[in-house]
Amino acid sequence: MGREVVLPGFSERIKLLRKEKKLKQKDMAVILECTESHYQKIEYGQINLPILDIITLANYFGVSIDYLLGFSDRRKRR
Repeated sequence: MGREVVLPGFSERIKLLRKEKKLKQKDMAVILECTESHYQKIEYGQINLPILDIITLANYFGVSIDYLLGFSDRRKRR
């Protein structure tokens, strides 16, 4: 009975951050301990991530969770 929420900002930001670090989707799959096809679905906005994976990504890229989710344009954490 949950509703599906799509966060387009997240998909765009994760792809941008990945490309800035010159990483491939398979590299991201290793970081998140998932398959490459699963990661592709994350990047296409088809799968929502658990909060622990979002925290992992924010820490890895050194950005705030708000930035990663598209709620803020401020990259750095306070």
